[in-house]
Amino acid sequence: MSVWDPNTLLAAAKADHPAGIRMSKQLTKTSIRKVLISAVMLVTALCLSLSISISTYLDVKEQRQLIINKIEMIADIISFNSQITILFDDRKTEDARLKSFQHVDIIKNIHIYAIDDVTNKPVFFTSYNASRTPPVPLKVNQIDELLTPRVSEDHIELVRPVIYEGNIEGYVYVRGGLERLSNYINQKILVDIALTLFVLVLVLLVSRGIQKRIATPIEGLSTLLQDVSKNHNYNARAPGSHIAELNVLANNLNIMLARTENQLERHKADKQEIKQLNQSLEEKVNQRTIALREANQELLNALERMHQYQNQIIENEKMASLGQMVAGVAHEVNTPIGLGITGSTLLRDKLSDINDAFQSKSLTSKQLERFIGDGIENLDLIYRNLNRAAELVSSFKRLAVSQDLEVNSKIELSNLLTEVVASLRAEIATKQPEISIHCDKGLEIESKAGPLQQVLEQLISNSLLHGFKDQQNNIINITVTSSSEHLKLEYFDNGGGVPKAIKKRIFDPFVTTRRGEGGSGLGMHLVYNLVTQALGGSIALDEECKKGAKFIITLPLSGNVQ
Repeated sequence: MSVWDPNTLLAAAKADHPAGIRMSKQLTKTSIRKVLISAVMLVTALCLSLSISISTYLDVKEQRQLIINKIEMIADIISFNSQITILFDDRKTEDARLKSFQHVDIIKNIHIYAIDDVTNKPVFFTSYNASRTPPVPLKVNQIDELLTPRVSEDHIELVRPVIYEGNIEGYVYVRGGLERLSNYINQKILVDIALTLFVLVLVLLVSRGIQKRIATPIEGLSTLLQDVSKNHNYNARAPGSHIAELNVLANNLNIMLARTENQLERHKADKQEIKQLNQSLEEKVNQRTIALREANQELLNALERMHQYQNQIIENEKMASLGQMVAGVAHEVNTPIGLGITGSTLLRDKLSDINDAFQSKSLTSKQLERFIGDGIENLDLIYRNLNRAAELVSSFKRLAVSQDLEVNSKIELSNLLTEVVASLRAEIATKQPEISIHCDKGLEIESKAGPLQQVLEQLISNSLLHGFKDQQNNIINITVTSSSEHLKLEYFDNGGGVPKAIKKRIFDPFVTTRRGEGGSGLGMHLVYNLVTQALGGSIALDEECKKGAKFIITLPLSGNVQ
């Protein structure tokens, strides 16, 4: 049964996290009144600023566009009215007409240009300058630029063509001022500032009233909790509130205080129960300890029996492996010996027939000639099979790799690979593979040269015997790379590859795809023994290689060869 005491939990928390308690004391203190007023004022100010900024921007943009439209309309009117005066070169009439714009305060300067009949370029015709406005330079070189209104900080410029019956007879340049827009912006800013201050004062008064309604009940709850914490007065209860959330908080606080009081009442009863449980627990622990000791003894006995069974299984596997080896040796050796016996028996029968004919004096030259031919054939058969048996015995002897016959020495791998390929030149010529050696010059390894040379010779011989079918497009790649501790040798040929049926058994003895065709099935087993025992490394067939065969040999760089 679990029991807890709030005072105990608080003390434990302080003991476990003294740094956290000190950190909480160092935090900056503030009141909910300040937080509430600051938050309301900040949000209100941001919203007002954003709203007024967007409104002012859109209003100013609209007023500016209205002024531009008005100046464009005035320019179009001037362009239309100046058609006749330009055609008849009537400057006085046009000057009198332009003076009427003195009552339009946004118009500051007007230029009218006519098209010269000789140069076909715009030339000055007449102009208008508002009161207290200095004249502006001629814009005959900027007409194309000003066809689109150009707005600066304090004025607007634009040009409109004077078109009569589809022909351009001249241009009208109008320059308008933006003083009215600037005055409008200044007035709007002042109004916006006054409105903002009024709203902020109003929000301040409202927020102070709200925070008073919220902060007062919270302060009452805080006082209650302080009393409970100091005096352990768990009988106290929080009063209700007119704010729903604070009322829910007060109800939950009352529930917690009631439960705490109940827990404290049960605490005394639980202590007695815990003592009884501890006593009974000690008795159970003693009983379980005795039972566990007995179980451990039984496990030790079972483990000893398991070791005996394991040793027996290992011995059985050794005998099974030895039996398989003996059966393989017997199968491989019996074939050539049986053929030799057959040949010698046949030769003996032939010799007996010749002897009978000789004794009866009926021996003919043809019989003697046939006997000589059959004898040579039988002797060749006997020789070949006895030689085959001798090679098998030699292979069996090589399987028992003696690591004491050769000591480690420095081997320059690039030279060793070149020498191996050169020594097999006669065999390589039968299938004419293209051999590529990728090995850094000067790369050395401390190992045994003889076994390593045997491994490479056997791999190349396997490729020539089993991998390549003819003399075309045959490739052998030997790649050597090194790391800090190991040397990696990758041997690849693009021949027929290793059949899927024997991939898992490629390094077992007497596994071959050329049974009866000269293959004994001991080559890759010899390679495996040389690499793992004599050279202290590892060899694996890359089963992911889709075309050809790829063997990966890993050797220690120095000092790890057994």
